[in-house]
Amino acid sequence: MRRCVLKCGNNFLKVCSFFVDFSVADETKDEIKIEVMFMPENCTKKSKRGDLMNAHYDGFLAKDGSKFYCSRSEKSGHPKWFVLGVGQVIKGLDIGMNDMCPGEKRKIIIPPSLGYGKQGNVSDEMVPVLKHHAIQLSHGIGPRSMEAFREMDLDQDRSLTRTEVKKFLMIEYEKGGTQRDDSFL
Repeated sequence: MRRCVLKCGNNFLKVCSFFVDFSVADETKDEIKIEVMFMPENCTKKSKRGDLMNAHYDGFLAKDGSKFYCSRSEKSGHPKWFVLGVGQVIKGLDIGMNDMCPGEKRKIIIPPSLGYGKQGNVSDEMVPVLKHHAIQLSHGIGPRSMEAFREMDLDQDRSLTRTEVKKFLMIEYEKGGTQRDDSFL
């Protein structure tokens, strides 16, 4: 009986180790690769979840190096503002831009599982290589600001329009029980 328990226990451990090895292999396949291209000498603060980031970025395909996006040529050529870690950018960027200094430049290689999926011009099989230049970051956005953002984002598309902010402010103002002056709207 004791031999059976030991043998069964041993087989159980082999099966468990198979699944552990399998899951570790999946995790390494889905790893983000980060190469620091430039690090400023003075780095007093680093980015974290909830920080407001302002960054330029260029997107290339790892397969052939072709450029699929450039923030400098998109619309007005301004850097992009987003809150880090709340899903305003692809998950690979939320992870890859964490712990970044203002002024730092990174090359981030994102696996398909953390990239674009079936959206836009980049297919699920393609691996994006993104070069980022963090221009500015603001600490203190914090959880309350993320809650407020979610409350204001009436259509839950993770971006705010002027109309959404206006509606939110009108609702909040009316909660106070005061009359509003439409000349300010």
